[in-house]
Amino acid sequence: MRTAVAEIDNTAVQTCGIAVMAKASIAGRTKTRLVPPLTFEEAAQCNTAFLRDIADNILAASAEASIAGYVAYGPAHARPFFQENLPCEIALIEACYPTLGECLDYTIAQLLERGHRFAMVLNSDSPTLPTSLLVETAQVLAQPGDRAVFGPALDGGYYLLGLKAQHHRLFEDIAWSTERVAQQTLERAAELKLPVHILPTWYDIDDVAGLEMLRAELFDGRSFAPDLCPAQPRHTRALIQALVETSDLKDRLSLNALRRAAE
Repeated sequence: MRTAVAEIDNTAVQTCGIAVMAKASIAGRTKTRLVPPLTFEEAAQCNTAFLRDIADNILAASAEASIAGYVAYGPAHARPFFQENLPCEIALIEACYPTLGECLDYTIAQLLERGHRFAMVLNSDSPTLPTSLLVETAQVLAQPGDRAVFGPALDGGYYLLGLKAQHHRLFEDIAWSTERVAQQTLERAAELKLPVHILPTWYDIDDVAGLEMLRAELFDGRSFAPDLCPAQPRHTRALIQALVETSDLKDRLSLNALRRAAE
């Protein structure tokens, strides 16, 4: 894997900067809500695969719109992980603040300061997110007037937020990591009288239910949204396939489903 770069060529800055909010893969600290049925090591491997696929998705979108890709990460010592695991076209932004809201706000500011006319923050949990939604966001933000683009997640959060200017209020007084995040963020936008273009709902893979949706989409042909074309996450697909073939993951998933049904 080639080394990621930290700077962009300011002589040809793309219109829209997209930053994935990411954490380095550390067993026992990353994607722990997937344990069980996954082991801590398998959960960390999923995080790495997701990040690689989301980077590929951004690069695919950049072939259709003026888009530059970034990963916003923290803390500083995690930088080598991203340098080793991301394509060189994906630049890095260190964003290490006490709350997710502060990290998001800082990342938006960084993208705009680097010369992009529009800024988009993206989750790191949706490797099958349709590329068309990234392109649509860039196209909507290109329209005249201040506006936002919002991608609601199935769990009550959001997978994407696109802005043309900084709006600190969007990140204030939000109950992060709860099912109220999307609702509260839209309430803040209403306070600001900020027009919001809402994208179709998509799902995160941050718990077992999301993992089961992913498996069904990749291997059972059960599309989450039949009217949308999901991205094809080659790294995630290969990892899940390998885990099914070389471990008892399939049995663990089935056992976990039975336990949940009995609760």
